[in-house]
Amino acid sequence: MRQGLAKSVPQLVVGLVLAAVTMGAWAAWLGWDQQRDVQADGTTTGPYEAWQVIGLVLTLLALVYGAVSRDYIAAVAGIPVGLTAAAYVDWSDDSSGLFLVGVVMVMVGSLAVTAGVSALIAFLTRHGRRSRRTT
Repeated sequence: MRQGLAKSVPQLVVGLVLAAVTMGAWAAWLGWDQQRDVQADGTTTGPYEAWQVIGLVLTLLALVYGAVSRDYIAAVAGIPVGLTAAAYVDWSDDSSGLFLVGVVMVMVGSLAVTAGVSALIAFLTRHGRRSRRTT
């Protein structure tokens, strides 16, 4: 029992750190841009540009790789938690209430993608370790 607790505490701490860093990454990449762009035909786009979202994704990919390659696989759950919280805070001023649909989509999508990427990184990392040992 005690050994299981000793293993889960670092996972929890790393998960909380990842959630906080993820929220900071959202603020750095997306949080400052709240202006929608009005096109010539009257439609609006934004507020985020593609390069901002790509920057956030690459930042989070580095976080996932860093955590998974150090065997903090359970801690990777902190990333979807951080993204969901950041989306909620950023979008909660929408008076229509539809922001909750977007927040749920961020939660489900980020959980699925983070789990899939984590599994892929874990597989490749372990496979790479095994192949180095056999040579």
